[in-house]
Amino acid sequence: MKRKIIISPSMLACDFGKAAQQMQKTESAGSEYIHLDVMDGHFVPNISFGAPVIKSLRRYSSQVFDVHLMISHPLRYIDDFADAGADLITFHIESDSPVEETIEKIRSKGIKVCLSLKPATPAEAVFPYLDKLDMVLVMTVEPGFGGQKFMSEMTDKIKLIKEEIDKRSLDTDIQVDGGINEETIKLAAGAGANVFVAGSAVFKATDTAAIIAELKKNAGEAYLNVYTHRS
Repeated sequence: MKRKIIISPSMLACDFGKAAQQMQKTESAGSEYIHLDVMDGHFVPNISFGAPVIKSLRRYSSQVFDVHLMISHPLRYIDDFADAGADLITFHIESDSPVEETIEKIRSKGIKVCLSLKPATPAEAVFPYLDKLDMVLVMTVEPGFGGQKFMSEMTDKIKLIKEEIDKRSLDTDIQVDGGINEETIKLAAGAGANVFVAGSAVFKATDTAAIIAELKKNAGEAYLNVYTHRS
């Protein structure tokens, strides 16, 4: 099943002194999602921001708030992030919270659910939960740091997940996060991903609208080739 191409700029790469303005700039430039990385200094080494910051940003944008919880105990904080304005919550299969219970908790708040896999976690780990997910996030770098190089070997994982989604005729997005730029987006989309987290590529660009348009174009062409080749 073909899916819409979506760019989700990562606020981790923005100038936080101008966070609201930069977020609004990406929205006017054509990004439907905005990616908000929450890091606890335990599940990953760095600390970023939490629910209060997300709540303060919420009133400045109508974008889908794509909240990525890189934290050890996501289940404890679902209420907080739901109340802060999250539209979609991603948590890690490697976290310490029960996967099924966390999925159900997010669903109970009327929020979309995404389950993320670190690079070392096999694709098959997510298969038991696919029917309950709106999206799967394949990390294409080790989580916790911005500006890392895209791990091209993760395309095999994307392909396996995409094949399983298509086999079950599910309406599930595949997101990738890490090292996405004008070139690497072609590799990820060609493997079957359709939602792309882009940090430095978007926020360091001189022309935000132009880079988002180019990312969408490159991804769209590569994604279309997947289905042209299969047919």
